[in-house]
Amino acid sequence: MWALLQEHREAIWWIAAFSGMVFVGSIIVVPWLVVRIPEDYFLPRKRPRLPFADQHPILRWTGLIIKNLAGGILVLAGLAMLLLPGQGLLTIVVGVLLLDFPGKHRLEGKIIRIGPVLKSVNWLRAKANATPLRLEESSAHEAPSTSELHP
Repeated sequence: MWALLQEHREAIWWIAAFSGMVFVGSIIVVPWLVVRIPEDYFLPRKRPRLPFADQHPILRWTGLIIKNLAGGILVLAGLAMLLLPGQGLLTIVVGVLLLDFPGKHRLEGKIIRIGPVLKSVNWLRAKANATPLRLEESSAHEAPSTSELHP
């Protein structure tokens, strides 16, 4: 075993360096992206507006390509972090949010409703003083609770 490690010493250093960069990058990028998700993004009737929709077609396509490349990289990094140190599941979720594919909004809704995922996302949002994500529309016609009636 020791001989195998000695033989592949350079590859092991490259893997360790990549792992460290992904770990540090995820600690910086994932919270920054999570805070920028609109609080009503996951409401059932809310359909997200396509990014760059009002831009010139060249800018729109360039922006969409860059956004999808970033999403793909984050998904791959998240998959790697399932084995390496880092925030694997959260990084995968953020990567999926950036990707564009049919059925994406429905898949995002299912993923964010997983207890630990929603708890982690809202914890990061709270640390940045952002409002928690809303998953259900609160009805304006609901009866007030007794605590609201009697202060």
